[in-house]
Amino acid sequence: MNQPLISLNNVTYTYPSARQPALRNLSLDVEAGEFLLVTGVSGAGKSTLLRLFNGLVPHFYGGHVSGSVRVAGRDPVALGPGEMSDIVGLVFQDPEAQFVAEIVEDELAFALENAGLPMPLMRKRVEESLHALSIEHLRGRRVSTLSGGERQRVAIAAVLTLQPQVLVLDEPTSQLDPQSAEEVLDALVKLNSDLGLTIILSEHRLERVVQYADRILYIEMDGETQLGTPRDILSSTALAPPVTEVGKLLNWTPLPLTIKEGRRFVQERALFNLHSKDPSPAFDPSPEAASLDRAWFSYDGREVLRGLSMSIRQGEITALMGRNGAGKTTILKLIVGLLKPGRGSVCTLDEDTRNISLDALSRLVGYVPQQPDVLLFADTVQAEIDFTRRTHGLPPDGAQLMQTLGLTPYRMADPRDLSVGERQRVAIAAVLAGDPPLLVLDEPTRGLDYLQKTALTHMLRTLRDNGKTVILATHDVELAARLADRVVLLGDGEVIADGPAREVMTGSLVFSSQVSKLFRDPALITVEDVENALAANE
Repeated sequence: MNQPLISLNNVTYTYPSARQPALRNLSLDVEAGEFLLVTGVSGAGKSTLLRLFNGLVPHFYGGHVSGSVRVAGRDPVALGPGEMSDIVGLVFQDPEAQFVAEIVEDELAFALENAGLPMPLMRKRVEESLHALSIEHLRGRRVSTLSGGERQRVAIAAVLTLQPQVLVLDEPTSQLDPQSAEEVLDALVKLNSDLGLTIILSEHRLERVVQYADRILYIEMDGETQLGTPRDILSSTALAPPVTEVGKLLNWTPLPLTIKEGRRFVQERALFNLHSKDPSPAFDPSPEAASLDRAWFSYDGREVLRGLSMSIRQGEITALMGRNGAGKTTILKLIVGLLKPGRGSVCTLDEDTRNISLDALSRLVGYVPQQPDVLLFADTVQAEIDFTRRTHGLPPDGAQLMQTLGLTPYRMADPRDLSVGERQRVAIAAVLAGDPPLLVLDEPTRGLDYLQKTALTHMLRTLRDNGKTVILATHDVELAARLADRVVLLGDGEVIADGPAREVMTGSLVFSSQVSKLFRDPALITVEDVENALAANE
């Protein structure tokens, strides 16, 4: 009988100064050539597990490990990342965190130079990695000019040059638009099927990846785990993609994992009678909360916005969507005053952003950027919230806010010790603590599981119902379907479509939800819509 490529036996790991272990008595075998999906609630230890495979845990992070870990016969706990790099390639959530060179080809050659490989072999390895990820055309490009999807593929290619047996990826699609995510996942599937590369991937957006996995490792917050086929795991856990949730609602067997599988049930059982009246909102005459009037903006001579005009109405939730590089983040930064238009004008809450100080505007607008760490500086979560309230002249509080965002257990924790999803929630809480009339969020669901996204959705709806305005840039199609009143679809620095969320998303091939693709009806774009249609037809 063949030995598993990876074997963990009763592994427990605790970070320095942590009160509870991040991993508890975890046992796991992974076969060579397997595609393993690691999922579970945010903060359950998924990223910690991935770092264990190449020895980053405990060599970089410290702490204590008990139990045994073997990867291709080696002990990463004893050897560390340097001795494991030829066996395990690790790609972080943010690929920029591991880039060291300016030019793509130099980035791919860097690890090989450090390994002292001869030049002919280096050239061969670089060429093979460029070809494997279909990025030959990027070899001479500066990393800083690449899109999100291109950067992710370059990061994967860079670790492939060492020809590892295992490729480990931590939420590789979390910052990618649907099409870029599909390109990256297609590349991983090809590496897995054609080259036999073992893939271990952590991901919250299961709708993007579950169909590719051989097995799922599901980690609970208390450390308990479930391991099995995707269908078995998703049928018994609270976290599942929308098409699977619809299957559970309608008792479809076998439980669908993909739109193709779900469409068979829709066609065979004439379920289009679930149609209900399209609840798209009528035109909203509310005053403007923010507007761009023929705004232009360039980075180092590269035009990002080209005379773009749009307006955001008060008391609505607007989602900016589009491919990586379409201009979403630039628009948010213009609205909050971090950037000024080269031509045209930007008005936020009746203030021309060129004529108001950033400090004054920041008291009116709450802004959470893609990288929430830039907002976090206090020693505890409670202190972050207290600081915001104090600077806005509000009494120290925040208990309800922390409870809503699931942060109460971390009230006295240092934000820097939390997971990416937990830090994201702390940053949102710190901004909301100031009670701003306008809330601007850039990719707010990065690192959040389905349950936390549901809690965030309810909270933002409540803010809107209380008169607040919310603007978010997102690649999370499912979030936009559930949350947005209006969607502005951007492309190449211009507005491609602008209207009610149901109308815009139903008419898009790429930016449409799983439920929308399943039923092809503007009245049915979320699992909640299906639940409501079922109740109405009873």
